[in-house]
Amino acid sequence: MGITERRIRQKEEVRHRILETAWQIVREEGWQALSIRKIADAIEYSVPVVYDHFENKEAILEDFSRQGFELLVKKLQAAKKKSDDPATQLKHMADAYWQFAMHNREYYQLMYGLGMACCEMQKCAPKEQIFTDLVMEPIQRILDKHGNKEASPCIKYHTYWSVMHGLISIKMVADSGELNKMVLDDAIAGFIKNLEK
Repeated sequence: MGITERRIRQKEEVRHRILETAWQIVREEGWQALSIRKIADAIEYSVPVVYDHFENKEAILEDFSRQGFELLVKKLQAAKKKSDDPATQLKHMADAYWQFAMHNREYYQLMYGLGMACCEMQKCAPKEQIFTDLVMEPIQRILDKHGNKEASPCIKYHTYWSVMHGLISIKMVADSGELNKMVLDDAIAGFIKNLEK
């Protein structure tokens, strides 16, 4: 291995260590506790070393947010593949979305700015169109199947996402046990019934 390759590998190792340490701080203390100084102290490097890898704290947040959106899209794709029926696909994706949020709270809070500033969606959610397409396709299939030409697929998409995100946000801010998941299941069932009119 040459000097150049070794330097590249060392730089990647330090970058990985920065992200790993930042994630540990977030898991233990929350997003608000994250700072460049705290990361530098934890990895026992100087602050400029962290700045060599990340322009600022927001760059670290963008990296984590991008990871969160990529993970969410994978979960939704896997959920959708469980069935060919569009109504069942919407139910499976709603469940996967809920499970992702409940099991990945730190990612979800960052991705959507719950209790904190989030990054610009265009920077952090490069797969946003994939998410939109995953949900729009079964919505459009149901509308077409039932000849529902008055409904706007775009509005239906935003309604679907708003119901899920709203209930998850409420649960994260003021946990109400399993009530929110029951409300989500009921809301998605009603949403699908409305598409079939």
